[in-house]
Amino acid sequence: MANAAPAAQPALLTADEFLRMPDDGIRRELVRGEVCEMTPAGSRHGRIGMKIAARLSAFVEAHGLGEVYGPDTGFMLASDPDTVRVPDVSFVTRERAVRAVDVEEFWPGVPDLVVEVISPTDRFSELDEKIEEYFAAGCRMVVVVNPRRRIATVYRSPDDALLLREHDVLDGDDVVPGWTLPLAEVFRFDSGIPEQG
Repeated sequence: MANAAPAAQPALLTADEFLRMPDDGIRRELVRGEVCEMTPAGSRHGRIGMKIAARLSAFVEAHGLGEVYGPDTGFMLASDPDTVRVPDVSFVTRERAVRAVDVEEFWPGVPDLVVEVISPTDRFSELDEKIEEYFAAGCRMVVVVNPRRRIATVYRSPDDALLLREHDVLDGDDVVPGWTLPLAEVFRFDSGIPEQG
């Protein structure tokens, strides 16, 4: 009996090919040349991400520290095969941002600060993989916010993690000097309607 031919492996995409994919409203990342679709996040995820982005952006702009990017910006973390990640919130220092100010493609490198807000469909194994990739590419701080547990974990390396609870204060340390954010502000729901779940 003849052996069956091995299944053909899908062709790996480059970052340029990934960038030229039609925009159909689905959020995607490129991981070692393979396209990974991301499930749309719920309203709590989006609200918390925007609160962090707004407060970080206001501080960074007021002090001329660099640039803050939202959840639609792709960062080219690795090449051959290419990896493009799309953090929920990211910050790049002024010195690095000016070198890529007119880049229309994916940002060529990693942010100095990454904020990832956990959504109900996120797998912790995939999140750990992202954290490893960010630091391997040169990221200086990763903050993982868990809305359900009302906590944030601050990483300065994959093995150096600080757990912050709802009444603690997030500190930009030497990455965003002077920036602080009380987590109670992040998790507070301001409409007056009790939050479910």
